[in-house]
Amino acid sequence: MARCHTNCIEKPVCIGFEKLGRFIGRNPWCFFVIPLLISAGLGGGFYFLKDREANDIENQFTPVNGPAKTERRFVQENFPQNYSEFSSQRLYTEGTFASVIAVSTGSSILTKEAFQEILDLDAEIKRMSVRADNGQFNYAHLCVRTKQKCVSNAILDIIDYNASKIEDIHLTFPIYILKSGFVFLGSTVGGVVTNGSLAESAKAIRLFYYLEENDVSGTLWLNEFLKVFSNSSTHRTFIKVSPFTSLSRQEEFEGNSKSVIPLFSITYFLAILFSIVSCLRFDCVRNKAWVASVGVISAGLAVLSGFGLLLCCGVPFAMTVANSPFLILGIGVDDMFIMISCWQQTRVCDSVEDRLARTYKEAAISITITTLTDVLAFYIGIMTPFRSVQSFCLYTGTTVLFCYFYNITFFGAFLALNGRREESNRHWLSCRKVPEVCPQGRSKAYSLCCVGGAYDSQTGCEEEQPMSHFFRKYYGPFLTNTWTKVFVVLLYGVYLGTSIYGCLQLKEGIDLRNLASDGSYVVNYYDDEEKYFSKYGPNVMVVVKENVAYWNETIHIDLKACMKDFKNLTFIDGTVVTSWLQMYETMFSSVDFNDKRAFMGNLTSFLNVKPEFKQDLNISQGNIYASRFFVQTVNISTAVDEKNMLNKLRETAQNCKVPLLVYHPAFIYYDQYAVIVSTTVQNIVVATAVMLVISLLLIPNPLCSLWVTFAIGSVIVGVAGFMALWQVNLDSISMINLVICIGFSVDFSAHISYAFVSNRNDNVNAKAIDSLFVLGYPIVQGAASTVLGVVALAAAESYIFRTFFKIMFLVILFGAAHGIVFLPVFLTFFGICSNKGEISTDHDKKSHCATGGGAQVTRKDNDLVHKQEMGLSFKDQSPEMYTNHGADLMDCP
Repeated sequence: MARCHTNCIEKPVCIGFEKLGRFIGRNPWCFFVIPLLISAGLGGGFYFLKDREANDIENQFTPVNGPAKTERRFVQENFPQNYSEFSSQRLYTEGTFASVIAVSTGSSILTKEAFQEILDLDAEIKRMSVRADNGQFNYAHLCVRTKQKCVSNAILDIIDYNASKIEDIHLTFPIYILKSGFVFLGSTVGGVVTNGSLAESAKAIRLFYYLEENDVSGTLWLNEFLKVFSNSSTHRTFIKVSPFTSLSRQEEFEGNSKSVIPLFSITYFLAILFSIVSCLRFDCVRNKAWVASVGVISAGLAVLSGFGLLLCCGVPFAMTVANSPFLILGIGVDDMFIMISCWQQTRVCDSVEDRLARTYKEAAISITITTLTDVLAFYIGIMTPFRSVQSFCLYTGTTVLFCYFYNITFFGAFLALNGRREESNRHWLSCRKVPEVCPQGRSKAYSLCCVGGAYDSQTGCEEEQPMSHFFRKYYGPFLTNTWTKVFVVLLYGVYLGTSIYGCLQLKEGIDLRNLASDGSYVVNYYDDEEKYFSKYGPNVMVVVKENVAYWNETIHIDLKACMKDFKNLTFIDGTVVTSWLQMYETMFSSVDFNDKRAFMGNLTSFLNVKPEFKQDLNISQGNIYASRFFVQTVNISTAVDEKNMLNKLRETAQNCKVPLLVYHPAFIYYDQYAVIVSTTVQNIVVATAVMLVISLLLIPNPLCSLWVTFAIGSVIVGVAGFMALWQVNLDSISMINLVICIGFSVDFSAHISYAFVSNRNDNVNAKAIDSLFVLGYPIVQGAASTVLGVVALAAAESYIFRTFFKIMFLVILFGAAHGIVFLPVFLTFFGICSNKGEISTDHDKKSHCATGGGAQVTRKDNDLVHKQEMGLSFKDQSPEMYTNHGADLMDCP
């Protein structure tokens, strides 16, 4: 069998960690106290937490340099908002507003009784007042205006604020003709049943109350608006009301972080409890309860230090970062279990320095690989154009580094201190010396509580744990059975097929309602909006962005052709178009539009007659530097519809001979569709390539490094597919978790692959059994601890935190399945992964094992008993050294 190694880095790293472990073993108190002082100092950075919070939804959850932001700047510069001649469709932002949706409790809201309650509601809103520093204000003081009057709601103007008229008028939909002009009712009247253009019934009415922006008293009024509705005891018989304001989404989003704070205490309690239970021993000396507790504390110190450092450095703290401590806890506890497992494989009779040196040597590569892959995966995530992802990845990646640092210093030092206690055979709780053998005449209870210090007399190591015995004696042989392998391959085929199907169902984009908590009034408003007002989508600006000669016949024809292209789009209602040029041509049909002087001269007269169109033209020095038209979209109800609409509108604008851009405030959020998939794929590809390089450098077999990379890809496909089936969209929140997925899938696969290729056995089934014996239980412990670290988030009322739980659960489930089910089987298919050494592996020969006195154990097929360490099996020691160890064991007290 050909020998294949890439251990030029692995070997010196192991030697370096061995020396570090020995040094820490000699000076444990220094390495225990100094990290405490460092974390206390860096923890002072939490003083700046309030200043560093960055929870602006647009800033955090939309692409940093999205095209819509550039388009908005152009609109803002060329068409500044005029609050004295206000028009909601001409806003370049969502505006400052309050809104209510009144839904009929009967079959139709177009009744006298329902409209009387709507009018009462309107009057109640307009009566509301707030006190500010400069006086008392009600809606009339704060409203935006047109023709020196507060902008009113068209549906109330139609009935002239008389409820009885609603049953007498012939309400046409979606366009109604008033004396003042055409009124579009698509965003005002919802759930409409029409007969031709006549509305026979409707289920909902939406009212808007716009205020001037950047007004402190306006903010106070909006808060009072919400307070009135939340405390309202008014009984309405014919309608139910859902309130909303322009501040609601942001305020509810910021409130999410408070709801998750109580979950931290639950999570840490579960983590400590699980760690202690996992590390409990019936032997009162070998008990690792304190070690487990310090391991969890070590993860807490990492959070304190990592977060504190970045807060001191002024790094923004986004809402998504609140997920990070849950994740760090899982990572830290996972590494803790690996180190405890390695410690238990060392010889009890060796000195503490030797035991810790050996522990560090065996654990170094495994925890270094996982730390490197996790940190690099997170830092690669910083390349994304979403600030929420950047913030999360920077905080989490940095904290993982601290977690690693504290594991090999603070936790390692405590492991040494605990080792000193074990060395002197002291009780884990009272620290009093206890006998190794139960005195005659003592009870079983005394033997259990006051006698300890036992170890395996053959190996010289701590006694084998029941779960490790299960993996070697039962699970390993079962998994390497031929029929089981066939079943595992078939199971993997089902997993992969289901995952690919799920990937094809994956939806893109974040639903803004998900930024509010489940029971929020915001969700009710969005639900009513989707149910009754989804037929008509955004009213989109089509902007001519350069100075063109509108009077030129060629330009005129091209512009008309472009507008026709927009009207012909399937999601555009061609009958609802707002065009100053079309209206100008209609009103001044006698004007020679091919003459600049006539065109510009009569344009002034037109704008005096139709002043609302003044806001659609940027005229300076006799030239029109920019102008805009409006087209109405229809049937935009899903994220796919939004994505297709945005792409098609921009494509149509780009294909026009006249330079155009399209814009609506909602496009700021729709921009995520243009980058979410490409960015996710880019991050995954780059991170996977980096993981492959790390694996090649640190895992001593190139082919098995490729298996690690395969596991990464397989887990990512599985997580992406099943998250779609679990109704999770691909958005900036789930993208974070896919970045995590890369690091965690490496964790499990790297552990098992490293143990497999480092094993000296030449029988692939035996190598798999040995690897599972050493790492099966730590992998299960690590997976369980990580799931426990995030399980409390399943109870969160926020989509952000629940999504984090869902995807982390899938990552851990599939990562662990690859680590202890799929990968051990697949590795046995390739004998080249064998790491042949000097020890004889012939089935008819005897093999040196880590047994007392250098005893030899005959090997029969897969039922092998041989020395177990962290996958290395003392590969750099000779058989003679085993005999020496045996001699040492003979002298153990």
